[in-house]
Amino acid sequence: MEAVCFKLSGKTAFFKKPEVNSYVYFTYGNIHKVALLGIFGAILGYGGHTQKFNQTGRSKQLKEGFPEFYEKLKKIHMSIIPGAEKGFIRKKIQVFNNSVGYASGEQGGNLIVKEQWLEEPSWDVYVLLDCEEAIKLCDALQEKKCVYIPYLGKNDHFADISNVCVKKADEVKCGKGKVASLFPREKGVLQTSSDFWEDEEMTFKYEEELPEQLDGWTNNYILQSFIYTDAVVSWENQKVYCIDQKNIMFY
Repeated sequence: MEAVCFKLSGKTAFFKKPEVNSYVYFTYGNIHKVALLGIFGAILGYGGHTQKFNQTGRSKQLKEGFPEFYEKLKKIHMSIIPGAEKGFIRKKIQVFNNSVGYASGEQGGNLIVKEQWLEEPSWDVYVLLDCEEAIKLCDALQEKKCVYIPYLGKNDHFADISNVCVKKADEVKCGKGKVASLFPREKGVLQTSSDFWEDEEMTFKYEEELPEQLDGWTNNYILQSFIYTDAVVSWENQKVYCIDQKNIMFY
């Protein structure tokens, strides 16, 4: 098996949490699968939420369906390694004016926006070349071609894609070891030092609920708890491959 690998980075990023929409807009602490599929869709020229709305129009009957990018790419297996130490990317509140006129009903039409941005984010991204869409994406990345400009969450944050290469991925058979990537909590069990080697104690653990899927009826995020740690992990029936002497769990 092979996987295409690349570095995804930018000056800033903003992956909006939909739960809070007043006073301050908050961001997820790392890029998530749905956002990555959106970037892949932009590279390959697939339609997004706006195109779906334009095609279907307003309908009184609720129908199940996804944006084109998600429908075509949802079966891709990927993995993410945060570039920040211990997985924690610096955040900062940014304050700016939105004065397009229709942004606010206040006098003057000026809206003061407060957003929490990730600063200097970077990730190593791995995509398993096990389906046609993954191979198409690999070709586009290697040829440095894209249909739409990829962003890190919104068009204020340009995405930089570098160090594209294809690497051999050997399936890990043992079912235990350190996992170098983020992985869904339900797919791995952290081992204590008494369970494994005494000199392999955990020194950090990053955990956050991140979007992993879209709901077919509402297109809202379906969240999954993800972990990034240096602890020993045991897993069963999961896609774990060794790439550059690192155990990478795909999901």
